[in-house]
Amino acid sequence: MNMSPNELKEGMEKLGYISNDEIVITTYLALKMEKPLLVEGAPGVGKTEIAKVLSEIFNTDLIRLQCYEGLDETKSLYEWNYQRQLLKIQLSQNEQCGLQEKDLFSEEFLLERPLLKAIRADRKVVLLIDEVDKVDEPFEAFLFELLSDFQVSIPELGTLTARQIPIVVLTSNSERLLSDGLKRRCIYLYIDYPTVEKEIRILQARVPEAGEKLRKQIAYAVNLLRGEYDLNKKPSIAESIDWARALYTLGIGELSEDAINNTLNILLKNREDHVSLQNSEKGVRGILEHLHKQVAPQ
Repeated sequence: MNMSPNELKEGMEKLGYISNDEIVITTYLALKMEKPLLVEGAPGVGKTEIAKVLSEIFNTDLIRLQCYEGLDETKSLYEWNYQRQLLKIQLSQNEQCGLQEKDLFSEEFLLERPLLKAIRADRKVVLLIDEVDKVDEPFEAFLFELLSDFQVSIPELGTLTARQIPIVVLTSNSERLLSDGLKRRCIYLYIDYPTVEKEIRILQARVPEAGEKLRKQIAYAVNLLRGEYDLNKKPSIAESIDWARALYTLGIGELSEDAINNTLNILLKNREDHVSLQNSEKGVRGILEHLHKQVAPQ
C-alpha cells in the first residue's frame, strides 16, 4: 500500500468521511500490516462507512457479510450446488459412466458465499464482516483461521489460501463481549459519537447546501440530546445528516420550536424517546435555550 497516513486522511475526507488522527493511524496500520481492523462503537458512529470508503479509495469491490444470530458456514463461507450435483448424477446414470465422489465435490459445484468469495478474489477486495457481535461464540471461533492465516478449510477440497489478502473490516455494536482470540487477530479501534466540532465538519461535507448556522445548531442540538437527555436510542451521525437534509428541503434555515417538533421523527426513531423529550423538564425549549448560548446570531 503506497499511501501515507496524510494521503489516507485526504482520501477519506474527499469521500465525505471526516476522521481524526486515531481513526486514520489505526486504519493505516491495519492496511500496512495486512491485519483485520475491528471497529467497535455505538450504532451510527461511522463504523461500516470505513469499509465503504476504503473500497472507493482503492477502487475495489466491497464484499459484505451481514452477521445475525444463527449465521453458519453455509451462509457465510460456501455451499454445494445440490441441484447441479443431482443433475450430474442423473446424466451419469443415463450415460452409464462411473461417477466418483470427487467428481461431485469439485469447484464446479461450489457456491461461494462472502468469506470464500473474498478469499478467492483475483484482486485485493474489502471484506466487511458487519455486526460480528451478533453471531454466537462457535461462529466467532470459526473466523479465527480466516483472520489469522487468510485461509479457509473445506473438507472435500482441503485448505484454500487467499489469492490476495483482503482488506478486512469487522464492526461491533458492543452488544456482547468479543473473545480475546478474535481481538488478538485484529487491530482494534473504538469510535465514539463525534464532538460538536467534528459533527459540524461532517455536516459541512455531507450537507453543504444547508446554511452554516443551521449546521452548527444541528450539531449542538444532537450533541445535547445524546449527552443530557435520557433516550433509548441516541441519534446517529446518519440521522443528524438526514435531519439537516430534511430541514433544508423544507426551506428551514434556523431551528425553532415548530421546526424541531415537526421534524423530530427524522432524528428520533423511537416513540418512547419522543414522549420522553416532550415530557422532560428541559424539552424542546431546553434545546433552544442551549442553542441560544452556543450559536451566535449571524
